[in-house]
Amino acid sequence: SEATLFSLSLHPEPRRDTMPGLPRFHVDTNAPHHRRPCCLWPVAGASLQKTTVLLCLLLSSTSLSPTGGQTKIPLDTVKLWADAFGRDLYNTVTKYSGSLLLQKKYKDVEPSLSISEVDGLELVRKFSEDMEAMLRRKVEAVKNLVEAAEEADLNHEFNESLVFDYYNSVLINERDENGNYVELGAEFILESNTHFSNLMVNTSISNVQLPTNVYNKDPDILNGVYMSEALNPVFVENFRRDPTLTWQYFGSSTGFFRIYPGIKWTPDENGVIAFDCRNRGWYIQAATSPKDIVIVVDTSGSMKGLRMTIAKHTISTILDTLGENDFVNIIAYSDYIHYIEPCFKGILVQADRDNREHFKQLVDELMVKGVGVVNQALAEAFQILKQFQEARQGSLCNQAIMLITDGAVEDYEPVFEKYNWPDRKVRVFTYLIGREVTFADRMKWIACNNKGYYTQISTLADAQENVMEYLHVLSRPMVINHDHDITWTEAYMDSKLLTSQAQNLMLLTTVAMPVFSKKNETRSHGILLGVVGSDVALRELMKLAPRYKLGVHGYAFLNTNNGYILSHPDLRPLYREGKKLKPKPNYNSVDLSEVEWEDRAETLRTAMINGETGSLSMDVKVPLDKGKRVLFLTNDYFFTDISDTPFSLGVVLSRGHGEYILLGNTSVEDGLHDLLHPDLTLASDWIYCITDIDPDHRKLSQLEAMVRFLTGEDPDLQCDEELVREVLLDAVVTAPMEAYWTALALNASDESEEMVDMAFLGTRAGLLRSTLFVGSEKVSDKKFLTPEDEASVFTMDHFPLWYRQAAEQPAGSFVFNLRSAEGPGNAYPCVPGAKLDQGVTLPAALAVGVQMRLEFLQRTFWAATRQVGVMAPGQEQRTGRPISNSPLGGEGGGGVLILFLIFRVTMYDYQAMCRPLSHHPSAAAHKHKKQDVLQPCDTEYPVFVHQTAIQETNGVIECGGCQKIFVMQQIPSSNLLLLVTDPTCDCSIFPLVLQEMFTLTVNSAHNASVKCDRMRSQKLRRRPDSCHAFHPEENAQECGSTSATSASLPMLLLPVCAWVLPPQLLR
Repeated sequence: SEATLFSLSLHPEPRRDTMPGLPRFHVDTNAPHHRRPCCLWPVAGASLQKTTVLLCLLLSSTSLSPTGGQTKIPLDTVKLWADAFGRDLYNTVTKYSGSLLLQKKYKDVEPSLSISEVDGLELVRKFSEDMEAMLRRKVEAVKNLVEAAEEADLNHEFNESLVFDYYNSVLINERDENGNYVELGAEFILESNTHFSNLMVNTSISNVQLPTNVYNKDPDILNGVYMSEALNPVFVENFRRDPTLTWQYFGSSTGFFRIYPGIKWTPDENGVIAFDCRNRGWYIQAATSPKDIVIVVDTSGSMKGLRMTIAKHTISTILDTLGENDFVNIIAYSDYIHYIEPCFKGILVQADRDNREHFKQLVDELMVKGVGVVNQALAEAFQILKQFQEARQGSLCNQAIMLITDGAVEDYEPVFEKYNWPDRKVRVFTYLIGREVTFADRMKWIACNNKGYYTQISTLADAQENVMEYLHVLSRPMVINHDHDITWTEAYMDSKLLTSQAQNLMLLTTVAMPVFSKKNETRSHGILLGVVGSDVALRELMKLAPRYKLGVHGYAFLNTNNGYILSHPDLRPLYREGKKLKPKPNYNSVDLSEVEWEDRAETLRTAMINGETGSLSMDVKVPLDKGKRVLFLTNDYFFTDISDTPFSLGVVLSRGHGEYILLGNTSVEDGLHDLLHPDLTLASDWIYCITDIDPDHRKLSQLEAMVRFLTGEDPDLQCDEELVREVLLDAVVTAPMEAYWTALALNASDESEEMVDMAFLGTRAGLLRSTLFVGSEKVSDKKFLTPEDEASVFTMDHFPLWYRQAAEQPAGSFVFNLRSAEGPGNAYPCVPGAKLDQGVTLPAALAVGVQMRLEFLQRTFWAATRQVGVMAPGQEQRTGRPISNSPLGGEGGGGVLILFLIFRVTMYDYQAMCRPLSHHPSAAAHKHKKQDVLQPCDTEYPVFVHQTAIQETNGVIECGGCQKIFVMQQIPSSNLLLLVTDPTCDCSIFPLVLQEMFTLTVNSAHNASVKCDRMRSQKLRRRPDSCHAFHPEENAQECGSTSATSASLPMLLLPVCAWVLPPQLLR
């Protein structure tokens, strides 16, 4: 276990090649066998690296008198000091915490207690079944919407001249200068709703959002909106049947988005509505099967200027239509071909967010040069796709080539004859860039003879609509077959609501299904009407794995068929940039192996991706306190799949007390009486009773709801009866503490006010009691035990930090932790915690602690030295300053010190954000700006651990021309260490040991190769169950139009002509 004196940053030893010199250690070789010499610590275990020393200066300017030219430190005296100090400290903390009273109380009720062992496999199966039932209800709601939409379309006849007013989500409640509602902006009642994150919504009707580039009165839009009005009663009925439903919506293939409940949509600061439902992951995944895509882009000299800009935007738009079940690569060609990422030569890579963003950066840097020769590039693309298909890699479903060029002049037919005809298993989509129509017929011929689609993109604004056409072609086989596949997305943040008025950073998954036209006359066209979906907040899903069932260090997590984390307490999707929290670029493609990194053989990952049910054990290092501390645990992992979804569920129980629950018999009357004490609160994030469904219950706190449940006052309330029983037991056992703490406070003297600010306790059931011994204005750390200080309270993800640390201490001992404090006087409170022992199998029934002032520790130490009759020399010189970091023999000259003699343990963070290293500084301002942007990176960092087996040691440190003697002694019943050293030898010539986080991926030639190997590696994944690549009834001749392009040319010239005419001719 760990020595945790105050939560100070610990500092690793700098690399030897950067240090001017290091002290050398000598130890007393005649020390008794139980006194392990400090110089031997580094070889204690293979996983533990170099030792280092950090000193926390408790009392500065004390000195030991030299004798005969050399300071002597009496070992027995130091032990007497440590024992007396530990005894006094223990007596004070046990008195104010009331730990002995609590132990007695548990002893009294022991005959009525029983210990239940948790069956991890049974637990994970139960959680999985509950989650499956919840998700099945969402699927049923979506199916109801699909049926209603398809029926409404079947009964609707397209009307070119339809006039229809609808609620436009941007225009609702808007008025013109005369005070009248604007067109499509009638009155729309909005009310705040706690179920929808307190947003202003209308739960009786939906409304419609359109992106800025879609005309809101286009006949296709008006007919689609009119038809989809039929979804309104279905939205409402779905919500009535399942009040846990959140957003329900229909995204149309024409671009409009119908959302329930209705909401006011706010444009961005430029007045633009950029959200287009058709390029959202849920839409694309539901509309098409998985696909392998090779993008072939012309970079010859004719593509310079605006054409290249349009081509880059087109590639970026195509990349935005890909997801984690798709695979992609990009080949550029002029008079030769090159992969824009040389590392990806000859392969396809998963189109996860990391790779898509990487490709976008490389596309942005493309330069034009030479003459375009497309044959070789097409041949290369066909060969990649063929090799991957034969090797059973990639999506094993749709395959396509996207050809982006301003024209093709050579004879390309032999390439298709050799690689794609007659089966035409690879579709070819062609994008003609620019206004020139000379090559339009050739480009269309390529698409039509390879089951693809041709479009011309002459402006940046054309890209979105024209790229979308390929999705409609790929969806045809599924539409003709009427296969309504259910799609579940990866975790994502709700950008539908990321407007200026609704910063919703909740992680979601979406269940989505495609909507088809059932009209017989359009069957061979395979018309996709759109996609319906509904969101599931992952936080709500994880509530079905209650925290109290998992113990102090336990947790539950979800991952996808691709191995990506869906939910995990160690997933950190946000980072801070200035004062703002922002989503990390790769927040939804964090692999399970990057969080559970101790699973180096990926045994756990493999089993979960394959949907297996089972268990395994691992020794793990668990970071605490933002990585400053580490716990060494043995965890048991239990896992199973969630039926009819691509998700797997894992449950982790820490070996020992994590796998047992304490049960007791307590009458409701006794429990209710003790529940109502004013010093008692419950974990606000935990679900004791369900209060978020019935509107009448939403205003109740969990404690109020539990009281109503126990008294029978509200028979409709549903509560977790097992958790309620645990709370009642904890309330009864801890009830005497209120009177005990009150008596202490009443009898407090002025002197005792300077000792302890607060006492507190927490139980496994999330019950918290606390009391103040000083006025609230005098409390050193006012945030402690409040929601502002998340680490100190029970949350859905973790027990409080003090509880977790105390759980790993020997029973009856205290763990000390320094907390930064607000308020005057720099009063640093420390928080000791102790756990109560209920036998070998349940050592953490409860944790208690006090918040005390640091000055009290100083006074206690000096008093202890006086008690034993051997005072620390130089007491009259003590300054009483707060603890500070000091190198051995550094600032202040030594004295009585508290020491961390610690092992360096290497930890890894695969979710870090770093500033990129640049070896080529650019004078351009935007380059500097780019270098300042934080980017995802992998890092390793040191954490330092004290080995409790080493209770005392002594030795000598060589400091240049002198030797510094030291003695270290553990303080009993605590995690504190006392170090005494002499001030006569100055070691301040040695530099401070600094804590650094080292980036694993550095821009060196060797690491570039390592990085490439990692980027190319294809981790195990489970493909989606269904694939719809072709259908014999598909109408492949519907492959784009060149006549429409030609006809539109005069219209495109009109605005230009009008612009140059003189104003008098335009009147």
